[in-house]
Amino acid sequence: MLAGLTNVTFEFGARIIVAEATWHIQPGERIGLIGYNGTGKSTMLKLLVGEYQASEGVVERSRSTTIGYLHQDLLSFDTNSTILEVALGAFERVLQLEREIEEIGKELEKTGDEKTLIAYTDRLHEMDTLDGYNIHHKTAEVLQGLGFTNNDLNRPYKEFSGGWRMRVLLAKMILQQPDLLLLDEPTNHLDLPSIEWLEKYLQHYQGSVIIVSHDKYFLNRMVNKIVELYQQQIHIYNGNYDFYEKEKAVRVELQQKAFENQQDYIRQQERFIERFKAKASKAAQAQSIQKKLDRLDRIEEAEIERPNIKINFRVDTIPGKIIVELKNITKAFGNNVIVSNTEATINRGDKIALIGANGKGKSTLLRIIADAEPFMGERKWGHNVDESFYAQHQLEALDLNNTILDEMKGCGSQLTEQELRNLLGCFLFGGDDIDKKIKVLSGGEKARVALAKTIVSKANFLMLDEPTNHLDMHSVELLADALMKYEGTYIFVSHDRYFISKAANKIWEIVDQEIKEFNGGYEEWVAWKERMAKTAVPEKTSSKAVAPVVTVQPEPVAVPVDKGSQGPINKEQKKELQKYQKRFQQLEEEVAKLQKEQQAVQHALASPDIYADKNKFQEAENRYKTVSDNLTKAQKEYEQVFEKLMELES
Repeated sequence: MLAGLTNVTFEFGARIIVAEATWHIQPGERIGLIGYNGTGKSTMLKLLVGEYQASEGVVERSRSTTIGYLHQDLLSFDTNSTILEVALGAFERVLQLEREIEEIGKELEKTGDEKTLIAYTDRLHEMDTLDGYNIHHKTAEVLQGLGFTNNDLNRPYKEFSGGWRMRVLLAKMILQQPDLLLLDEPTNHLDLPSIEWLEKYLQHYQGSVIIVSHDKYFLNRMVNKIVELYQQQIHIYNGNYDFYEKEKAVRVELQQKAFENQQDYIRQQERFIERFKAKASKAAQAQSIQKKLDRLDRIEEAEIERPNIKINFRVDTIPGKIIVELKNITKAFGNNVIVSNTEATINRGDKIALIGANGKGKSTLLRIIADAEPFMGERKWGHNVDESFYAQHQLEALDLNNTILDEMKGCGSQLTEQELRNLLGCFLFGGDDIDKKIKVLSGGEKARVALAKTIVSKANFLMLDEPTNHLDMHSVELLADALMKYEGTYIFVSHDRYFISKAANKIWEIVDQEIKEFNGGYEEWVAWKERMAKTAVPEKTSSKAVAPVVTVQPEPVAVPVDKGSQGPINKEQKKELQKYQKRFQQLEEEVAKLQKEQQAVQHALASPDIYADKNKFQEAENRYKTVSDNLTKAQKEYEQVFEKLMELES
């Protein structure tokens, strides 16, 4: 066991978070820690790492267990160091060895002393044991997987926003490879490619992982156990989130039946007591039954904490076939070109997910469609289009002096007060919350009010920018179900793959400054993209060559239609294609040769004999550095040529 709780009770003042909870974490487990907002998921993580102390019971942590804990409070950290240096902090001992090797090496050059040589050799051996020569490569690889470019690596940490800083700290944490990794909403600040990379990384992670997340898709792919905080108890399910949903439904049904049976028994016994307590011949028996009832372990009613309220859209006007047309659209921020001379059409009934990596211009394109962003080209509304746009800047349109309920009443939705209360419950406003003034709400709460206003607007075309950002898992499901039944048209930006898979019938992606359209849902798009990636892998590669990871952009039905790419290749194109094919073959051979040479030098450096001759060692070390540098350059060019080939052959 790595860590765990035994009969733990924890309270905040008079509020009980968990009562007599037992939970043991074993090596190799991937656990999803779930529960409605406010039930205490983050509190449980803080109990495990010792930030909070249990009121009763024992929190166990093995002395040898190392724990990494990613949470929002880490954002208070600041430094002038580069993000590469911050992430390299995961390898404290290796960095210390690098400094010691450099210092002892200088001393060895001066003295040639045998004792110094032994110290030097010992540190080199330890460096090799710790795989210290590869830490820079590993760190760069992890940072790039989380969305950073090569140019970003040497930028100061303090230049980055909170979301990007959290990625750096996540990189550092997974490079430390603790026995137990605690991740509190790790996908909140990640785009789709980075989430996919993190999944692949964690699937091969050697330690145990506990994940708090509202991303159902992420949990389904990542965990083999669900731990639910519910009614101040810990409930454990041995499976992923889908298994949990099915199993919980069975458990709730069984608990409800047991509750009802017990209530029947209690009523029977109480009737007996009431009837016979005054009779002398039955009084002792009645008292005995009363004592049994007093000692009875009462079963809780299996009520769901949040009811399944439905969100209903109302559409007043049916629009024409075309909702909006984009023609020859160009948008750039300085040298950063988002789209160039691109075209697209949104038709009635389209339910479009606009997806991709951060920085590709998804939100910018959404604002262009909404006519909220200057651009070059033409954007044309269709007939009878009644649009509504939800984005973070919509928060400014809220009346700060209104209560939440008053703000909703002013939308002209014609919903009754009870219907508005029910709707606000879906957006996590319950009870007296709806009487709060807008001005006292947090940013996330204001965002939920603005989204609720968009939902009741009776528009026939919705534009939604990250609508699920401040919702819990249950509310995301309700919103997705409502959008599936919505009779209007919409386009949305989201990184929540469960929401995308439920709510979209088309995928848009900005590729090479154009809008690429895929006619189908998210699951179909992923499968299609994987097939395209496989067909793009070159067949004739050296068995010893390690090809770089290349992301092949999908080429689905594009908007606009590819201009002339279907026609015959002219002589100039053919000549250029042959040139790149030849260079690609040369680079394959060069990479394989350099890798073989690097392995030979590594083998030489691993031999103890080489350290007996100072000159031989120095020569081998210099050779290793030269070969490694040449290999990095060759692999980089290999990737660039590969991408160019894909472009020319498409």
